[in-house]
This record gives sequence, C-alpha cells and structure tokens, in this order.
Amino acid sequence: MHSGTDNSADSSAGGGTGGGTGGDTEDWAEELARAGWSSKAEHVAAILRRRIAEGKHRPDLRLPEDRISKGLKVSRNTLREAFRLLAHEGAVEHRHGQGVFVRRLTVADVVDLYRLRRVVQPAVIRDLKGRTVDLGRVRAAVEASEAAGLAAVGPEADWRALGTANFRFHLALTELAGSRRLDDLMNRVLAELRLVFYVATDLRAFHMTYSARNRRILELIDAGAFAKAANEMNSYLRDAERDLVQRYSTAL
Repeated sequence: MHSGTDNSADSSAGGGTGGGTGGDTEDWAEELARAGWSSKAEHVAAILRRRIAEGKHRPDLRLPEDRISKGLKVSRNTLREAFRLLAHEGAVEHRHGQGVFVRRLTVADVVDLYRLRRVVQPAVIRDLKGRTVDLGRVRAAVEASEAAGLAAVGPEADWRALGTANFRFHLALTELAGSRRLDDLMNRVLAELRLVFYVATDLRAFHMTYSARNRRILELIDAGAFAKAANEMNSYLRDAERDLVQRYSTAL
C-alpha cells in the first residue's frame, strides 16, 4: 500500500504459454468457466483476445469456426460477431475463401501501439499523486518476471513465461488507475503486441532488459517519486519501441 505523495520535482513485454495450434487440445468449456460470462459476442471476443495475448493463437493461424463455436457452446453467428469485433481492433483478419486468421502486424502498427502506450502509461503513473494505491499486484508481477528470467537459461529455454510476467506488470500498473475502460484498452494493445513477439528475434534478451527496468519503476512509485517514475516509463517505452522495431523488421 502506498500513500500518494510526490517526492520528486516508458517497454514491452510479451510471452505466454502454449503453442498456438488453433485450439486442438484446449478445453473451450473451461475458458467459459474461467471467464464467468454469458455467450454474448463481446464476451467471446474477450476470451479470444486473452488467448491471443497468452500466445495460444499465433500470427497467420486460422481460427477454426466450427471447433471454437462448439467448444464455447455459442452459435456461429455469435462467434462471427466476435470475429468482427476483433477484426475492428486489428487482432484478426478475414481472408476471402479461407476463413479468419490471427493478423500479422506491420512495423507501422508497432510504432502506433507504442505511441498510444506513451500517452497512456506515464499519465497513469503521474495520476497516482495524492492517492492511496495497493502495489501488491505490480510487485508480484515484477517478482514473477525476475524468477522467470532466472529460469529462462540455455538455448532451449522458453522465454514466454518471462514475457507473460512483463505483460502482467504493465497490466497491473494500468489497473492502478481504477478504470475498466483503460484496463480493456491495455489488454487489447498488449494482445496486439503479442503478435509481434512471435515473429521478432532473440526476445529473451529483450525481455531481460526491460524486466530489470520494471523494478526501477516500481521502486520509484513506492517511494512516491511519481514524476520520475512517469519519465522513466516514457524513456522505457521509447527504448522498447526502437529495439522491437529493429528486431521485427529484421525478422519480416
């Protein structure tokens, strides 16, 4: 818990578990149970968005309409409406005569996503001044990221747990604003960025760099240095954008 008094005068994350095979081995009924939602198109879209963010559906992967509709026990019309919502967000695309696929982002998409993040995330931190906030979820995400980094060693190591922890750090920070709309926005943004991480190269090194900076931001917030923390987040996000664009451009 921290009382918001200011004592002073932006990143990326990615990862997830699962191989992204379109749901061949996934328990779709369990997804509905986890969500606790009805079968409305918005809720189905949220489930699919989260699965994309967790790396269960990768770029250029077809999303099988029959399997997903049966697994979630929703009509095809409901699922198609969910697909339309996700297409509007840029997470999926309709390919004529082939179906719906997880979208492969362009470099311009990456730049635009980071531009949005630089507007939102430092502002969330600055707005903490004068408020009492619980940093428990932020601290837990930082610790999970550090533990995942220690575990992700060797050429066969899976960096995705580290990337997932980094994602959770940014989500937990956004949650401090207390705005459901901001939470939804950040979930959509990070779900889109996840599509980049499955194409870009050497992401373990990328995530390790920014994982270390997560703790610095947490420490500044905990000390009440909100302006410094916001400036650090802005710098963090600029560095992460430049680094990720370079890696992604090389991989395309």
